[in-house]
Amino acid sequence: MGPLKMFRGGRAELRLTNPDDMLETGIEIIAQPPGKKLSSIELMSGGEKALTAVSLIFAIFQIKPSPFCVLDEVDAPLDDANVGRYCELIREMTDKSQFILITHIKKTMQLVDVLHGVTMGEPGVSRLVSVKVSEAIANQKLPVKTARTASAAVA
Repeated sequence: MGPLKMFRGGRAELRLTNPDDMLETGIEIIAQPPGKKLSSIELMSGGEKALTAVSLIFAIFQIKPSPFCVLDEVDAPLDDANVGRYCELIREMTDKSQFILITHIKKTMQLVDVLHGVTMGEPGVSRLVSVKVSEAIANQKLPVKTARTASAAVA
């Protein structure tokens, strides 16, 4: 799964910061997106950091899936093409784990099975909205302004 799929190429590795002291060592993430120099994650753009981090999470989930995973606005720094790749990988992983996505990105909201959101119809009055997306699409009853303020989507 890793960076090859998310970045459409490149490579990444994890290095111990102090391999001589296993109790005190940290882990450094080194990644090389296609066309870039190999560098620490701290030197990457926000989108590259997000893709690298989510690639690591998905790689771990392939080896040892958890029953669920919460991803809070991981897609926020991504451009449209990378949001699409992110959504594809989330959908591929839903057979092993349930994903709870916090997002403001419409493309991510469209991928989910259930959408829970908070909207403000009038100033100062919040309202909870829940929609089973597949049923709403089938019935053509998907609210236009669902989850403008915040949303949690379950894939």
